[in-house]
Amino acid sequence: MNMLGTFIKPMHPEGRKFVAVFAAVTVVLFLIWSVLGWIGVGLTVWCYYFFRDPERVTPERPGLIVSPADGVVSLIEPAVPPAELGMADAPLTRVSVFMSVFNCHVNRAPIAGEITAVAYRPGKFFNASLDKASVDNERNSLRLRMEDGRDLAVVQIAGLVARRIVCFVKPGAEMATGERFGLIRFGSRLDVYLPDGVEPMVAIGQTMIAGETVLAELPQPDPRQDA
Repeated sequence: MNMLGTFIKPMHPEGRKFVAVFAAVTVVLFLIWSVLGWIGVGLTVWCYYFFRDPERVTPERPGLIVSPADGVVSLIEPAVPPAELGMADAPLTRVSVFMSVFNCHVNRAPIAGEITAVAYRPGKFFNASLDKASVDNERNSLRLRMEDGRDLAVVQIAGLVARRIVCFVKPGAEMATGERFGLIRFGSRLDVYLPDGVEPMVAIGQTMIAGETVLAELPQPDPRQDA
C-alpha cells in the first residue's frame, strides 16, 4: 500500500449525498467569510472520513466470530436477545461495541451463515454507550443461522446523534464472515449475542476493527472423537 492509500480510503455510496451537501454549504460559507469556509472544508473532510469504507482482511479459520463494528467494547453481560427475532428467552452473552463519530460506521457480519430474520424497531436516542440503549433506542436486529444450526444475533442500535440505521440484507441472504450488511449514520453501537456456551475473547475497553478483530470462537469438535 502506498502512502496516499494509507490516508485516502474508499467512501461508501451512502455518504456521497452527505459529502455533496457539506461541500455545497462550504462554498456558501466561503462567500460569506473565508474563515467559515475553511471550517466548512474541515467538516466536509470529516464527513468523507466518517463514510470511509476500507477493505478488511478477515480471518479464515472456521468458527471465528469477528467484530461487526469498529469501536470500543463498552459492555459484556448476559442479556435476552430482542424479542422480535423470535429467539429463546434465555440470556446469552452480549458484547457491545460502541462507535464514536470518528469510527468507520460500515457494519460487517460476525460469522458466515443465513439471515433468517431482520426486524426494525423504532425507539429513543439515548447515548449508545449506556446499557439502556439496547432496550430503549431505535434498533435493527438480525438473526443469523450458522452452518451448525446455531443462531447468533447482531443488533444495530442508533445513538445520541444517529438518525438513520441502514441495512442492506433481507431474510434468506447468505453472508460470509466479514461481509458488509449495513451502517449507522453518526454515532451508534452494535450488540452481538453469542450462542449459548460461547465465551468472548475480548475485554471491556478493547479497540475493535470490523471484520478483523476476533470477538469469540465456536468450540470445534475434537478430531480424536471421530477416530
